[in-house]
Amino acid sequence: MDDQTQLELEAAAFRRLRKHLMEDRTDVQNIDMMNLAGFCRNCLSRWYQEAANERGIEMGKMDAREVFYGMTMDDWKANYQTDASPDQQKAFKTSFAENVGDTKTS
Repeated sequence: MDDQTQLELEAAAFRRLRKHLMEDRTDVQNIDMMNLAGFCRNCLSRWYQEAANERGIEMGKMDAREVFYGMTMDDWKANYQTDASPDQQKAFKTSFAENVGDTKTS
């Protein structure tokens, strides 16, 4: 497989993952993803932001989230986010520390 084809397939897989998370499974909460997989929608948007910044494209955290979510975070939260239980919040603290660490971009 040539490099361009591989790049196109990877981009297509990413777009499908984004669609799955943003349209097909809006019921899946970020906290559950983070607790089980060590990443969530916000991580994906941060990685998108970092890739843009590495290429000289100025993009802030909230801009990247809006690109990834297809709406503002406030709109996403109002439409899809539910309250996390104390157990979920406790597990999240551990998962966040293990997978993201101390960062200002999460």
